[in-house]
Amino acid sequence: MRYEVLDTDAQLLRRAREDPEALGELYLRYRDQLYLWFRSRVPESAASELTAELFAQVALSLRRFRDEAGGSAGPWLYGIAKNLVRRYHERDRIETAARRRLGMPVRSYELDLAAVEDRLVAEGWRKGLTTALESLHEGQRDALELRVVEERGYDEIAAELGCTETAARIRVMRAIGKLSRLLRPADV
Repeated sequence: MRYEVLDTDAQLLRRAREDPEALGELYLRYRDQLYLWFRSRVPESAASELTAELFAQVALSLRRFRDEAGGSAGPWLYGIAKNLVRRYHERDRIETAARRRLGMPVRSYELDLAAVEDRLVAEGWRKGLTTALESLHEGQRDALELRVVEERGYDEIAAELGCTETAARIRVMRAIGKLSRLLRPADV
């Protein structure tokens, strides 16, 4: 049975107690806007799950609905959604704290298209970068590696290479300058 657009949300919720298609109609009315609402507050993968969870809770709570908004279920649905987002963030906060206490890495497993693109671009630079790094004087290459890869301070670099901090800075700056010249595109 297809419900009329004229049916209010409240009417659909009352009918949904006996007819699952009425709940399906309410779902079709609200799923896109609720998904977008969730998406603005949680990662994309969680937004889909929370949208589904919201309607599962609605199905279990049909008898608790009170029409307090002139036939609209919107305030009721968004109230449930707000509670789901709050619980999501609380659970995430607890899991993150536990991971930190256990010394486990805290990582996001979201698909990061920008990171994938960065890796592809970096892969394209690999051969040229390897050649450019090999062309550096050993002291410059070592200083650059200690500064960039190992993220050491200039005082540590100086101690490691047996030079002054000023000399360590100069070696790193010269290495970066030479790499910049060697890797600069021809049309720049």
